[in-house]
Amino acid sequence: MQLVVSECKTKAKIVDLCEKGDAFIKEQTGNIYKNVKKKIERGVAFPTCISVNNTVCHFSPLSSDETVLEEGDMVKMQKSDVTEAIQKVAAAYDCKIVEGVLSHQMKQFVIDGNKVVSSVSNPDTRVDDAEFEENEVYSVNIVTSTGEGKPILLDGKQTTIYKRAVDKSYNLKMKASRVIFREISQKVPIMPFTARDLEEKRARVGLVECVKHELLQPYPVLHEKPGDLVAHIKFTVLLMPNGPDRITSHAIQELTPAKTIDNEPEIKTWLALPVKTKKKKKAAEKMSLEYKLVGEMLLNGMLQSLNLWKEK
Repeated sequence: MQLVVSECKTKAKIVDLCEKGDAFIKEQTGNIYKNVKKKIERGVAFPTCISVNNTVCHFSPLSSDETVLEEGDMVKMQKSDVTEAIQKVAAAYDCKIVEGVLSHQMKQFVIDGNKVVSSVSNPDTRVDDAEFEENEVYSVNIVTSTGEGKPILLDGKQTTIYKRAVDKSYNLKMKASRVIFREISQKVPIMPFTARDLEEKRARVGLVECVKHELLQPYPVLHEKPGDLVAHIKFTVLLMPNGPDRITSHAIQELTPAKTIDNEPEIKTWLALPVKTKKKKKAAEKMSLEYKLVGEMLLNGMLQSLNLWKEK
């Protein structure tokens, strides 16, 4: 993350930033577990995405894309009780939680497990109730907006990230589709990938048929209205016996909120909770895992870049 942040400069091409992020992850993961007898899978779990201003997520363009960063752009990088709490915190800062964004339980080679936490409670994003349990792993994924929080797909051609649907099968008709799907099955049979890593001209044709017949799950690039600002925070947390342990992190920019929550004691209590427990506590002293997940790191991260905040 720090490498990509350091490269975010005016006129920097977004595709170059994405490629640098992916290359760095491949290099670093390639240097670990090199001398073990049993092969350990490692590499890019999700392609680097750079989503700017009102673009919500999943923007990882092809090599031919010329989109660059401009001065003043706001950049997002993606490297139940909980739902209610998340919405209360966002509302206190006059923000809307973006609909359709889910936090998932994670397992080995599975980034979107069966246990799901929705950031917004409505009929379109209804999920089954689930309880957090010790020794589980979750990807906490929160997106907030100064707009309505109802992003839309503007251009399907912007979609470049996909994941193979291992439970689906279909006899593809086009040769280009069969070649691309065979390449995907060999290179990235489980985890999400970017079309940038495939032969570009053939991919443009072959991916369409694969998606049409549900062999691939697309990750669409969504947008709020022009002028809206969207902030995104995503991290992995382990639910350990002594409390939650956030294992992915990035230094948070020191900013001062332009709005106070002095009249919101419940929210102030939540924001004082950590998402990483430093020492063990007796069982009777444990705070619920649900509220720890909406601790100060979560709120500060998801709101720090919005225009509701100002530098000290």
